[in-house]
Amino acid sequence: MHFSFPYEIIYSRRKTVAIQITRDGKVRIRAPYGCSRSFIDSFIRSKEDWITRNLEKARSRSSAEHPPLSEERRKHYVETARAIFTQKTAYYARIMGVTYGRISIREQKTRWGSCSSAGNLNFNWRLIFAPEEVLDYVVVHELAHRKEMNHSKAFYAIIESVLPDYRASRKWLRDHGDSLWEAA
Repeated sequence: MHFSFPYEIIYSRRKTVAIQITRDGKVRIRAPYGCSRSFIDSFIRSKEDWITRNLEKARSRSSAEHPPLSEERRKHYVETARAIFTQKTAYYARIMGVTYGRISIREQKTRWGSCSSAGNLNFNWRLIFAPEEVLDYVVVHELAHRKEMNHSKAFYAIIESVLPDYRASRKWLRDHGDSLWEAA
């Protein structure tokens, strides 16, 4: 099957097929080992309009020139994020009755946060430009992984027990998260 865009398939131990549009406008299909090429092609076909729309957004973003961020300014943002996330994580961990390891502040290209099996948390410093409730959501989301290391109904029930309106923050990230790359 031929599409109007090239794409790369990355196989891993995941359970579902997912599409990723990189910041530089490349299409990656992430699929479980053993997933047939015909299934992947039909999945891409069903999402072709979405892929095309998001490719256009990525290409227009990358063509817009932004001056590079100075190391001094980046360091300031990272330290600001560290202070915010340290405070928020301690606060929500007490409420949720969970522990955690170290907190790292990074500039991940595809994630806002992550939680390792050892309980170490990573947060993207660019979140400091998001609304406060979005930061709360990302912290609670990562801490919920201390109880459920998946994205099951039980996992989202944990989040909802702390932040009943979490869906609005999740939607904000989906709809406006790209703007955080231009905020600095």
